[in-house]
Amino acid sequence: MLDGILWLVTNTAMGLYNIGYAITHPALWLNWAEPQAIMRFAYYGGSVELFFAIFVLVLILTAAGLAYRPILWGFVRGAEALGNSVGRVMAWAGLLMVLQQTLIVFLQRIFLVSDISIGPFGTVFTKSLSWYSEELKLYNAIVVALCCAYTFIQGGHVRVDLVYGAVSRRTKKIIDMIGSLIFMMPVLILTWMYAWFFLWRHLITPKISASDTVDALLRKSRVLRWNVETFGFSPNGFNAYFLFKLLIVAFVAMMLLQALTFFYRNLLELIEGEEADGKFHDADVLGDEIAERTADIH
Repeated sequence: MLDGILWLVTNTAMGLYNIGYAITHPALWLNWAEPQAIMRFAYYGGSVELFFAIFVLVLILTAAGLAYRPILWGFVRGAEALGNSVGRVMAWAGLLMVLQQTLIVFLQRIFLVSDISIGPFGTVFTKSLSWYSEELKLYNAIVVALCCAYTFIQGGHVRVDLVYGAVSRRTKKIIDMIGSLIFMMPVLILTWMYAWFFLWRHLITPKISASDTVDALLRKSRVLRWNVETFGFSPNGFNAYFLFKLLIVAFVAMMLLQALTFFYRNLLELIEGEEADGKFHDADVLGDEIAERTADIH
């Protein structure tokens, strides 16, 4: 028990030092011309050191925000604006997916075309129709991964309500705060650990894992080379599946940010009372009474 507490305090104290060291020595992890910098970036991106560095920043933000609440409201507004902006832009990938699928059907079934060449800037990009057909999965992944935080901000995810609807406003805020801290964040952190190293195993060789120490990775850096995953599931199929791994990382990062934002919003609304409910919330206007009512229920 004492060892665990000492470990927590030590790593928390080192978090601030590690932030300062990373800022003052950017070449050690951002100079990707050096293999060792790539390995450091890959290691620290899923490390205990990164966790406690972010943990210290959250503690500082929370303390400053409780002392002066406009700081926390500014964070909430900025984080929600980021999630809304990304989601509203990336949602257009759904339309692009439909248009491309329609184009593929016409070209393949009516005009018997087997390849599509695109070259608006002088460089011709030619791929088979099967490549463009499999690429549709990427558009779907973009909508799922990059619009999830936006949907969460808008309250679009369906709740499984057992007791939530029957309790008081104060209890609802507490439930939401506990849910974000106890359920959302731990699951997302574990997913980040998996997704981060899953991504890097498909970008470089030799393979790396979460169990590798930084010293082991620095030794591996002597034989490091880029090996970006470009295989397809069919001979002429879509071959940029590393983008799906990148989308998983982006999804987790955005949802972690919204989990923290959700906690802060409920904390501020709990402190400030009913007049703060929905404060600065940029809700979509659906323009349809039935749709608006359905969204409120969800």
